[in-house]
Amino acid sequence: MKKLAIKAENISKQYRLGEVGTGTLSHDLNRLWYKMRGKEDPYLKIGESNDRSTKGESDYVWSLRDINFEIEQGDSMGIIGKNGAGKSTLLKILSKVTKPTTGSIKVNGRIASLLEVGTGFNPEMTGRENIYLNGAILGMRRAEITRKLDEIIDFSGVERYIDTPVKRYSSGMYVRLAFAVAAHLESEILIVDEVLAVGDAEFQKKCLGKMGEVSKGEGRTVLFVSHNMASIHNLCNTGILLERGIIKNYGCIDNLIFDYLKDKKALVDLFKREDRQGNGIIKFKNIEVDIYISPLNDVNAIFTLVLDNKFKSATSNFKIDVNIVNSLGDTVTQLSTDYSSKVSVINFNAEKVIFKIENFNLSPGDYNIRLYLEIQNEISDWIENALSFSVPEFDIFSTGKILNFGYGSFYLKHDYIIE
Repeated sequence: MKKLAIKAENISKQYRLGEVGTGTLSHDLNRLWYKMRGKEDPYLKIGESNDRSTKGESDYVWSLRDINFEIEQGDSMGIIGKNGAGKSTLLKILSKVTKPTTGSIKVNGRIASLLEVGTGFNPEMTGRENIYLNGAILGMRRAEITRKLDEIIDFSGVERYIDTPVKRYSSGMYVRLAFAVAAHLESEILIVDEVLAVGDAEFQKKCLGKMGEVSKGEGRTVLFVSHNMASIHNLCNTGILLERGIIKNYGCIDNLIFDYLKDKKALVDLFKREDRQGNGIIKFKNIEVDIYISPLNDVNAIFTLVLDNKFKSATSNFKIDVNIVNSLGDTVTQLSTDYSSKVSVINFNAEKVIFKIENFNLSPGDYNIRLYLEIQNEISDWIENALSFSVPEFDIFSTGKILNFGYGSFYLKHDYIIE
């Protein structure tokens, strides 16, 4: 029977907007008065969820709310969710960088954390000195650190600069050494946030391999936050899906990844954009992209364009193009009202144009949208970089293997036979 490495019970974290620390003196005195009378903190009853898309009315927000989970020793747990879901806050609480507002955490073993570039480093000290400093913080003896020293330096790839103060390191060198220290020193629990995004592709692959070795080979516990679902899938066996500070799903990593990827929406308000071209007779108001994965592992997409009210009185002589541009600036495909046979005459009460695409076979990666609107053969609106969206990495062929980034602009679903 495995032992528990981490147990979190009813973890919540509340922040007061615009304040540093606990807040005002009056709030602190009020808390103390309630505590002396054996009553609950009154400010725990107020506050809103951490939804960055809305303004809100309360000065208090809950970054995390009622988080409960257990991690067994030797497990690799992935923590996934959108920006603002509470992933980094949870790791900071587990690493004891910040305290939870309510709840408790029980940890069995020493924790090595890598939450941001240079975590735990003294910028005035050399790389070598910082290795010994981090080892001492973990409770290791000097002889134990010395035994690991050459391995750490070799893995980091910064041997030439190891006796240079780390304040002179680039961000890439910082994260290389920081990860090498965290992964090689003898902690029972390794916590890694998305700092690997700083490193190059080769180093990221090296780090993921080391984390897999640490978990499966050495029996240490790993917590890993990433937006790269292929990395999460390859490394982790369990996971937590956070949404607005609460646990939406918890358990098998494959189920969590499907839940996270099955519906990816992005909405951008374009009406106030000034970096646009055209005569402005009719303008784009906003654009929404909804990318979702069907149960058959097909990627589908809906592009919704909302135009201003003058579009209602436009004639049928119009043209709308949606150009999809990859991260290199190349147009990889185009959606256009010129080519579709579905609509020949505009609905005069409408102000939306919706493109629906089945089998949206763009390869996983990051893309931008260029919008073009032509009325009576004249450019009415033209916007570059109207919206950015990502096509996720996922198991396209239902083989248990993730199709990764960088395999051309499109993928083709196919089978093969051996005769």
